[in-house]
Amino acid sequence: MDWDFGLRNVHFEHILNHWPKVDWFEAISENFMDSGGRPRDVLHRVAERYPVVLHGVSMSIGSTDPLDMDYLSRLKTLASEVSPAWVSDHLCWTGVMGFNSHDLLPVPLNDETLDHIAARVHKVQDFLGRPLILENPSTYVGFKATTIEEPQFLRELACRTGCGLLLDVNNVYVSCVNAGTDPAAYLDAFPMDRVIQMHLAGHTDLGTHIIDTHDQPVRPEVWQLYATAYAMTGGAATLLERAGNIPNFETCHAELLKSEAYRDGPFQDLVAERVTALPTNVSNPVQFLVPEIGTVSHRVDGA
Repeated sequence: MDWDFGLRNVHFEHILNHWPKVDWFEAISENFMDSGGRPRDVLHRVAERYPVVLHGVSMSIGSTDPLDMDYLSRLKTLASEVSPAWVSDHLCWTGVMGFNSHDLLPVPLNDETLDHIAARVHKVQDFLGRPLILENPSTYVGFKATTIEEPQFLRELACRTGCGLLLDVNNVYVSCVNAGTDPAAYLDAFPMDRVIQMHLAGHTDLGTHIIDTHDQPVRPEVWQLYATAYAMTGGAATLLERAGNIPNFETCHAELLKSEAYRDGPFQDLVAERVTALPTNVSNPVQFLVPEIGTVSHRVDGA
């Protein structure tokens, strides 16, 4: 089977005892960058057997603070140890004036923001020596200053910098429902040729709005949206995330098996040839190739 589920540290023992047949693992960068203990040891052992990708939540690429070079140095060190297939983070800011909110906060989407973030992406890619993959965030409010729709903003950012994109399908659904817009239209406008990875997750419906909680099973409407996105990308590698109310390994795996019905269903006719290289205008000399690491997989998280 070439698809598996997102994994938190509650599944560490299962991995170490059984070495399951999975394609790859996603590790939250911040949970391993400063750890010299068991989490880092587990990550090293996993990386010896499986491809690994690093997914960050604190790069704060959209902040007006200067880039945190200490953070980037620690990230670069971790990447040198586990040789990730790629490094990703979010189109957001997490803090300002040195304060980290530990939340993924949205940015107004306009030409000024685009110039600002593109310059920072260039600097990050040059420093890390590898392209950066950026994820669309979940949002709950809109900005009056926004003049560019998010798919077009990400398209232009990728064209300017050569960065790749991580398409979070649940975030698309959450943001569009909260904004009263059409998730299918969002996907139609999204630069699918830039998508390197996708995320799936569950959300909480509060009636007046929905929140990206990552503590529920994937909703049927998100599965349907995923089927469309999967076909439009030609089959991007996909991770099933779970951050709270985490069931045992077997229950998580059973949920993931639903993906087969959606991936291999009536949307197959939409599948085109997989794009495996981004344009050559990446701001560092790294040749950007998408490795064949399978379709859907686990996430390794720290303590």
